[in-house]
Amino acid sequence: MAKGKTRKEGALPPTGAGLIRYFDEETKGIKMSPYIAVGLCIATGVIVVLLHVLR
Repeated sequence: MAKGKTRKEGALPPTGAGLIRYFDEETKGIKMSPYIAVGLCIATGVIVVLLHVLR
């Protein structure tokens, strides 16, 4: 193993060889809490069920 260079990000586990670390990637877009996403899914389901019942 080469000792000359060290990585600032920290070492990867042995199983991470050649894999992309997505937690390092920062992209533009909507940032949403998982709780909000689950809430929106539940709300959409309730609305669909209500529309079927009221039809």
